[in-house]
Amino acid sequence: MYKIMIADDESIVIDALKFIIERNFEDECIIESAKTGRKVIELAEYFRPDIVFMDIQIPGINGIEAMREIRKNNAHILFIVVSAYVKFDYAKDAIGIGVLDYINKPIEKDVIVKILRTAMQRVDEEKHKRSIDLENKEKLEIVTPIIENGFIYSLLYQNNGKEELDNFRTLLGIEEEAGYLMSLQFGELSDKERMENVIGTSVRLQKEYTKMKDVMKAFFHCCVGAMMGNMILAFVPQDIPSQDEEYGIRIRIIENARKMVRELSQTFDAKFRLGIGAIHEIHSLSESYNEAMRSLAYNSSDSVVHVNDLPILCNYEDDYPIETENLLFKNVEEGNLNKSIYYAKCFFDWMVENHSQNVMDIKLKVLEFVLRAETIGFESGGMVYRFNMRSQYLENIMGMQTYQQLYEWFETKISEVCHNILTKKEQSTVDIVKKAQLYIEQNYSKDIVLDEVSKYLQISPYYFSKLFKKRTGNNFIEYLTAVRIEKAKELLRNSSKSMKEICMEVGYSDANYFSRTFKKNVGLSPTEYKEEK
Repeated sequence: MYKIMIADDESIVIDALKFIIERNFEDECIIESAKTGRKVIELAEYFRPDIVFMDIQIPGINGIEAMREIRKNNAHILFIVVSAYVKFDYAKDAIGIGVLDYINKPIEKDVIVKILRTAMQRVDEEKHKRSIDLENKEKLEIVTPIIENGFIYSLLYQNNGKEELDNFRTLLGIEEEAGYLMSLQFGELSDKERMENVIGTSVRLQKEYTKMKDVMKAFFHCCVGAMMGNMILAFVPQDIPSQDEEYGIRIRIIENARKMVRELSQTFDAKFRLGIGAIHEIHSLSESYNEAMRSLAYNSSDSVVHVNDLPILCNYEDDYPIETENLLFKNVEEGNLNKSIYYAKCFFDWMVENHSQNVMDIKLKVLEFVLRAETIGFESGGMVYRFNMRSQYLENIMGMQTYQQLYEWFETKISEVCHNILTKKEQSTVDIVKKAQLYIEQNYSKDIVLDEVSKYLQISPYYFSKLFKKRTGNNFIEYLTAVRIEKAKELLRNSSKSMKEICMEVGYSDANYFSRTFKKNVGLSPTEYKEEK
């Protein structure tokens, strides 16, 4: 149904146009009319026409100005100018308004019909385009949260290369090379100013997650992760500021965060606290996460705590290689042997070069780093703690006579930790993929999808997809299809079931689609395969 508006001060013209339109297009159109510029504008606001026949010389606000005003609220409307004057007189003024065509009075039926058919086709094309745009937007609304959660998960927990993180950034339109993590925690407030009834609040707010995320995005241009218990993580892109800019930017972040927390508390009737990490390069954001969590753990009644405001921050002498230290332990956490050894060597060389006379201090720092690395190994599940396993460490270090001996011991211990963590990760990966394969074997006849399997495994769909492809060489759909095809081949060889029964039994509801998929993978149709068995 097309909405058509006729704007003309002559009743005879309005009646003539109505007659032509109704005679040639019957029930396809709804027609309204107005005779003055003001009435035309008012009618357009509530009638929302698709096509307007506009007389230039209408009383009051003229046709050109009326079209400009209508265009402000309706970008897709099509104007057809009707005038007793030569159209070239108005072409210059109307060219920027989107006029489809010009008709000179007196009007001719065939001309009206031809132009109107063209206009209707344009309206249909525009509606179809808008429909596709809305559909794509709807899909994007569904997919974007999954991508954001996968991005945050990758930043914190996976050993991803720069290329993969850059792919996430491209998908999410993130241009900044750095940013910071915020950790939002919620619960009920007790008399002792502690978070209580966490489970109850988490269950209550689970259904409010989308609204909570919208509030966060209203205050910060950020990527928001999934709800984890009573916590939500968010990544905020932010270029690394200069030393002079840091304080001002931090104050603005905190002020904005306080407003956000107030809004959340009032909207959802719960106690919210926010921990904010410092700004780090995008490939080192696990440190910002640790800082955000440390801010939350700080015993403060403040609803917002920034890590750089904590009194317990450690300051380092100017030349202390804190970045090298951070990179060492970041790579130890990931089980990255080569990089861990590289940064361990860099740090050791710095100690020898700058403090060679302080032998005991170097030995103590090496021991500290080894104990810290082993603690990471224990916490990751890659190592088993035994109370007396370190009984010889101090004696061994004290007996070393050269820096070469000390470094070799240092490298050996760091290597052992990385090896154990990596082995544990590999084993974990194997276990995850084996569970997924078993799940597929048991459920291939059902309409299973990747999200369902990743939920069963309790891991991110993006992480699961990556692990599965790396371990099996096939993506999830390829593997599921291969399993289904093998089961179908077995049934075709060894049973007398009908093609429809086999199709349903291996997870396909559409027999034609099953037949196409089978032939694509086997080279024969199911019928041809059965005949050749």
